Amino acid sequence: MNSTRYQRGMAKLREIDGEAGEHVVASLADIAPDFAQYLVEFPFGDIYSRPGLDLQHREMAVVAALTAMGNAAPQLRVHIQAALNVGVSRQQIVEIIMQMAVYAGFPAALNGLAAAREVFHQPPAQPMMPG
Repeated sequence: MNSTRYQRGMAKLREIDGEAGEHVVASLADIAPDFAQYLVEFPFGDIYSRPGLDLQHREMAVVAALTAMGNAAPQLRVHIQAALNVGVSRQQIVEIIMQMAVYAGFPAALNGLAAAREVFHQPPAQPMMPG
């Protein structure tokens, strides 16, 4: 896991998710370490690192897509938090999710709003202490 793609991906993942992303990768170490590597290299090392969209727009697209899928609540919560981390406002997140009612239906939007409520009501993450 020392490839350039992996290193670039971990840097991008930390930029977006902080410690939360690292926890996801670590949680896969005992069952599917190769999958953890793919999860870092392709989405974050290749796609998120591309020019053309800033992180706010990328996370807005992900929130919309996961809301529309309707079956990815844990991932939606992670990406709602990531959107907040990169500067997307709560109101923008709510509007994105409401927009999905038009294309994915009211159940998907309702579930997305429930996920947003959960994230919005979590206590703020503690800043990382220098080590």
